[in-house]
Amino acid sequence: MYKAIRKLLVLTGDGRKLQGKLRSFDHYANIVLEGASEWVTVGDLYSDIPLGLYIIRGENVVLIGELDLDKEELPLHMIRVSAPEIERAQKAEREAADLRGSMRKRMEFLDID
Repeated sequence: MYKAIRKLLVLTGDGRKLQGKLRSFDHYANIVLEGASEWVTVGDLYSDIPLGLYIIRGENVVLIGELDLDKEELPLHMIRVSAPEIERAQKAEREAADLRGSMRKRMEFLDID
């Protein structure tokens, strides 16, 4: 008997991109992924953060897509970095967004359109 192993990309409601081999699912769209990892991007940097065996509740699933097991699914311009490096980049991106937000609030009194 042939058993097909499907590699899936799952987008969640909070914007996470999870990938792994489908092991099980149910009628609520709860999914069990084996060898799961989270694909994190910041600009042109990306990292796969390993998660292992991972359960995703169906209410968090926004989109499911099948990936080709034999093909690398990354754009050519992306640069792979380690998990600590991507975490530092995420932190810097959050701090920059917070700074832009606080500057915008300080400038609101000028009423510039």
